[in-house]
Amino acid sequence: MTLTEQLKEYACNSSKRHPGAAQDIMKKAIEELENTDILANAAKTGGIFPGFILTNAKGEQVSLDDLLKKGKVVLTFYRGGWCPYCNIALRSLQNALPEIKAKGATLVAITPETPDNTLTVEEKNALDFEVLTSKNNELAHSLGLVYKLPADLVTLYKTFGIDLIESQGNEANELPIAATYIIEQDKTISYHFLAEDYKLRADPLDIIKAL
Repeated sequence: MTLTEQLKEYACNSSKRHPGAAQDIMKKAIEELENTDILANAAKTGGIFPGFILTNAKGEQVSLDDLLKKGKVVLTFYRGGWCPYCNIALRSLQNALPEIKAKGATLVAITPETPDNTLTVEEKNALDFEVLTSKNNELAHSLGLVYKLPADLVTLYKTFGIDLIESQGNEANELPIAATYIIEQDKTISYHFLAEDYKLRADPLDIIKAL
């Protein structure tokens, strides 16, 4: 199955696992986000991607400038290792990594989670690409991708065992929307995927086609 098909299947099953009030809270949060201007203000194709120096799971510093010396960069944001949709997307990208590399591109994932939590994600998904921490969602903020979770959704997440304060190391209760970019060597954005609905992600087939 394609990533899009996998996500759709998981979402269908998820609505059965979390029926009633829980489903209503999650749907309402997406609808409220869709009624904002977050997509209108987010960085898109044709824009210039901001430079960054971020920490990977091993505590090493990784810069966009160094990554771009090797060629194009495919950069994807994900909410955290607690998010099943993110994990499905990361595994799909891992499977597509040989084709991405064959196109001369480097794949990088950006998360607001602390490096310790990131390492857990990396080990769990056996990823062969960099997973970088953007503290307090700073990189996502600079791209206009960040939103604050409604209080009832924060409470619901805690019943699922999801604690953003613990995983991110701050009390903002903020997350980036689903977003993936292709960055050219001059830092121009040549492809973007943006979605308020966290159940939607850029399909690797589309990413590879755009490289």
